[in-house]
Amino acid sequence: MATRPTDGHPNTDRDHGDSCTRRALLARSSLGLGALALAQLDLPAAAPPRPTVGDATGAPHFAPRAQRVIYLFQSGGPSQLETFDYKPELVRRNGEDLPDSIRRGQRLTGMSGNQARLPLAGPQFVFHRHGSNGTWVSELLPHTARIIDKLCVVRSMHTHAINHDPAITFFLTGSQIPGRPSLGAWLDYGLGSPNADLPAFVVMVTKNKSGQPLYARLWGSGFLDSRFQGVQLRAEKDPVLFLHDPPGVSRTMRRRMLDALRDLGSLQRRSEDDPEIDSRLAQYELAFRMQRSVPEVTDLSDEPDEVFALYGEDARRPGTYAAHCLLARRLIERGVRFVQLFHQGWDQHGNLPVAIRTQCRETDRASAALVLDLERRGLLDDTLVVWGGEFGRTNYSQGKLTARDYGRDHHPRCFSVWLAGGGVRAGLVHGQTDELGYNIVADPVHVHDLQATILHLLGIDHERLTFKHEGRRYRLTDVGGRVVRALLA
Repeated sequence: MATRPTDGHPNTDRDHGDSCTRRALLARSSLGLGALALAQLDLPAAAPPRPTVGDATGAPHFAPRAQRVIYLFQSGGPSQLETFDYKPELVRRNGEDLPDSIRRGQRLTGMSGNQARLPLAGPQFVFHRHGSNGTWVSELLPHTARIIDKLCVVRSMHTHAINHDPAITFFLTGSQIPGRPSLGAWLDYGLGSPNADLPAFVVMVTKNKSGQPLYARLWGSGFLDSRFQGVQLRAEKDPVLFLHDPPGVSRTMRRRMLDALRDLGSLQRRSEDDPEIDSRLAQYELAFRMQRSVPEVTDLSDEPDEVFALYGEDARRPGTYAAHCLLARRLIERGVRFVQLFHQGWDQHGNLPVAIRTQCRETDRASAALVLDLERRGLLDDTLVVWGGEFGRTNYSQGKLTARDYGRDHHPRCFSVWLAGGGVRAGLVHGQTDELGYNIVADPVHVHDLQATILHLLGIDHERLTFKHEGRRYRLTDVGGRVVRALLA
């Protein structure tokens, strides 16, 4: 199985590949005695490269509720206090200093930690009750409010990191330190892909948005095989770089070139025993197939006007968040396992009332439309949609608080995310923060808990999805994580 128990049994697909590489290294080195001794060992032949399509070894541990994931990542940290966590007491006490009894000596960033005072900032937006349970949602999110009964809102998320890069790295790889495999890579490694012509893991970043930088390692494969890394689709003429053949190179010529590379790779593999050779060849072949599949999936001309009416006119403009939400639906319809959208600009240390209104206008309608579109096509039941950022925002103002303006600093202690479809409990609001929105008072959910729950919904035991690297078995949830069963339908 691609998903491995942590009971010490060898990972036959992976550990042996490492051994073959070490053996080849010794054979090529000056350590003649070591190579001679190793040559006497009765080692099995190298394991074949793991198939990525129709792979029986990629079966889940138990019956999954979801088959695929669309992760709507709001980069920068959306303020929970202006979106999903209504705090009338914060409005009432606007301008008062943050009480020491609430802060409890917790660390602050260098951006607000040296302020003479930390004035509480009540949100300037109105909240209303929506849905059958009367869930509070901000006026900034009218489209999301209309589908609130289809969502599972978690108000009690918390994390460790207080700055963007370690926080987003932690959310997407399970570690604040770069170099670990991303969530999408883990899923591809564990489950494989049902589509031979498209990547299992696709990434899209809204164009022309400034904000905290996004690095390719956030959708990288880390120490997993390179074939499991995400493929970024761009809004340009060529959605994938170098996908089109140069002038004068025909499809037939490209096929002959790949056949020749396969033969050369086979020779190199026999002499070097490097599994990455197979990975590169597999990626070449996927790219060859993508030359036809990617233009088809990114061409929205076959979508009826009613679809654009649902997602909004922005969906007609390549590279917008709305267009990416529509593309995400098209990708999962064609068997892509994991689609991740990034929308930057949520890092609002100042000018928050104006900036967050823009962010919500760009994302609210399309996010809700995606859920509705999946539902009417019969895809929501086995597609998990996740919305959220890397942390929340403080309940006090960073910088000067005025009648019309304020900002909020980073806040890892509590924030909100929502999930839909894929086996989560619709209409649920999980967790509670204190009356000023600074600390969690009920049902906390850690980042590793959310990761464990996502894997569980896909039929994976997070403690058994492991990979042995440098003598240790790693997993997405590291040494923590629990499935939050209250979120499950």
